[in-house]
Parts: sequence; structure tokens; C-alpha cells
Amino acid sequence: MAETNRIELDGKQHRVAVIAFGGNALLRPQDHGTQEEQFTLAWKATRWLVEIIHRGYELAIVHGNGPQVGNIMIQVEEAITKIPPQSLDVAVAQTQGSMGFMLANQLRNRFNEEQLEKEIAAVLTEVVVDREDPAFENPTKPVGPYFTAYRANLLMQELGWQMVEDAGRGWRKVVASPMPTRIIGSQLLKRLVANGAVLVAGGGGGIPVYQDVGGYFRGVEAVIDKDYVASILARELEADLFIVLTQVPMVAEHFGRPNQRWLRRLPLDHAKELQAAHQFPPGSMGPKIQAAIQFVEATGKEVLITDEDSLKRALEGRAGTFLVAEGEIEYASLS
Repeated sequence: MAETNRIELDGKQHRVAVIAFGGNALLRPQDHGTQEEQFTLAWKATRWLVEIIHRGYELAIVHGNGPQVGNIMIQVEEAITKIPPQSLDVAVAQTQGSMGFMLANQLRNRFNEEQLEKEIAAVLTEVVVDREDPAFENPTKPVGPYFTAYRANLLMQELGWQMVEDAGRGWRKVVASPMPTRIIGSQLLKRLVANGAVLVAGGGGGIPVYQDVGGYFRGVEAVIDKDYVASILARELEADLFIVLTQVPMVAEHFGRPNQRWLRRLPLDHAKELQAAHQFPPGSMGPKIQAAIQFVEATGKEVLITDEDSLKRALEGRAGTFLVAEGEIEYASLS
């Protein structure tokens, strides 16, 4: 990996890395969803998170929250006759708190075990969106529980929800997924990292807020893609490396087809060509590639895309896909 600018910390030069990973790292589809399971998975996650620190990086973490916020919305529906319901933006804030605690708690335990002297800051993070974003006119992101047709029709009439039928399993609420424009308090986040703290921020893509005509910030029911927010955070922190964890060890051309080819090194121009050719689906790899492109375009630095099992070798340049500003495309084999 290329040498990059570094921040001063206690008279030493340090690099900064930002890592983004999904909420399923702490709550998998096959799990029961208990707190014990999530703490155990958080502990396992610290094994690969600490590898980044061992390689001389100050670390910022952006986690997803899809399964977790979905469970909160199910709880809201089940308790609807007993407790006043809460909005999606508040539910996102709740997951930032709970998941931030789990990660910070288990990171601290890992640091104690390895005798690392590091502070951890899990920060409630608001992210600004444009209320005029076209996404609000066409909500597409399903959230929360499945409803019967009767209940869905009632909610659409009484609350104005937009809902869609999901493959015979029931009806679900859909919300907008607008593009983030900025992170509130980014200078504070930068100071925390510059002072050596491991930062947990932007969880679930951040709490979506917009600014009204009077200049007041207000929460809005929406879901922001955490990879886009992580890309903004990486730029704000002047990160040297942006890491995006996925379910596959590296990016591929023609994924899942007979002519599939794994990509070890992906220059920016070629990434744009593949994206324009619809090689990266919007519901999976597409946002990750777009977020990576935005970071590389703005900074000229690298993005590493890989899975958790390959991360250690990828940090050594022996695995994963590196999206870089320029150069030749390089293919790889998983064998």
C-alpha cells in the first residue's frame, strides 16, 4: 500500500483508517438475536478490528444496523397498545447507543487482554439529508415487521405510510434512502481520532436529519446507506485507508457468472466503467463501490474491499480488492 500523510500524536506519526461493516456482523440471520449472542459477535469482531490498530492506524468504525433497527420496529408494533410509538430516526439513535456500547465494551476488553492503551468514543451521530432529495418522492427501503393486508391498509390510511407487499410474506413499510450531505460535529470526531481515541460513529448511516426553512434541525423517517456516510467520514478525517467489509473476499467482474473474474487491484476509471455497465447491483455491491469511488476521487487514496476472514492478509496486501486512483487492473485467484 502506498505511503500517505499521517497525523501527529504524542510526537509520533500515525495513519488513520475508517472501516465500514454491516449490522449482520453483530446479528446474523441464523441467530436468535439475544444480547449474549450480540456481545459474543462483538467480541469476535474486535479480533479483526484490533488488527488494523496493530498495523499503526488510528481507527474509526461505522457499523450498519439493519437487523437491529428492524427488531426495534417490531417491538414498537407489538407494544402499540401499551406504549406510544417512536419514529424511525429515534430507533436509529437507539441502535447507535446499544451497538456502540457493545462494540466499545468488547473493544475495551480486547485492549485489556492485549495491554493496549486506547480510549474508545462511541458518538451519537446526526447526518444531514436534503428534504428535497428525490428519494423522498419514491421510498424503496423496506423496514420493520410484516403486516397483514388489513393492518397495512389501516396504517396507510391513518398514518400515511407507504407500504409494499413482499413476496407473499406480508406488507412492509417503505421509507426513503436519501444521500447524506454532511455529518454534524465532524470536527469533534476528527479531534477525537487525532487524540488517539478509537471512534465509533455514524452507526446505521447516522440519524437522518434535515434543516427546515427556519434553520432548525429535525429528524426524518429515512434510512441512510452506511457506506456513503463512512466515505464522508473517511474524507472528513483525512483517512489514509478506507475499508469496506462485505460478504465476499474481493470484488468480481461478472459476479456469479461463468466468466467471473476476481479483482485484486481496481483503478478508478475501470471501476466507473464497471459501474456504468451495471456490474454492481444497487442492493449489494453498488453502494460500496460508489462510496469507494467518492473517497478515491476526493483524496487519491486507497479503498480496501474484502471480508472479515481475509482482512488480516488484505492489510498486508495479500488479499482483498484495492480500489486505487490509477494504474493497471490486476486480476486474482482465490485458490
